[in-house]
Amino acid sequence: MAMTVAASSSVAVMSPRVPAVSARFSAVPYLPPLPPRPFGRSSFTVPLKLVSGNGLQKVELMKTRASSDETSTSIDTNELLSDLKEKWDGLENKTTVVIYGGGAIVAVWLSSILVGAINSVPLLPKVMELVGLGYTGWFVYRYLLFKSSRKELAEDIDSLKKKIAGTE
Repeated sequence: MAMTVAASSSVAVMSPRVPAVSARFSAVPYLPPLPPRPFGRSSFTVPLKLVSGNGLQKVELMKTRASSDETSTSIDTNELLSDLKEKWDGLENKTTVVIYGGGAIVAVWLSSILVGAINSVPLLPKVMELVGLGYTGWFVYRYLLFKSSRKELAEDIDSLKKKIAGTE
């Protein structure tokens, strides 16, 4: 009997008491709950509450309204489709364009498979990130940092454009 009492008392000593927390109150009791925000508002406001001597004051930092002016850029699908149809009809080698387009889609698909395979190998994605950061640093130092190297880069890009266009 003495052993049972000792065992039950040791269990009581070993299990810590967790204070009961009410679910109605948050961990930070001094913050008020957020007000409900209606959907479909046409303005965006960022309020800021400043604490002053006589209470809280609401200050609007930014207010933007959506406008329905004619200056907004919208895409006319009929015009876009008619332009595409005119360009398609103006092409001489339609089969070549279809082959190149299909090849581009297959290349993107294969590259996504390759990136997924590289990403699944442990530690290799981090090494690739370091290689990318190193190459970016080298490119900035080599081509973008100094004015003479920026001119050289612009000349290289222009010569590449001429090679692609076939004017060189």
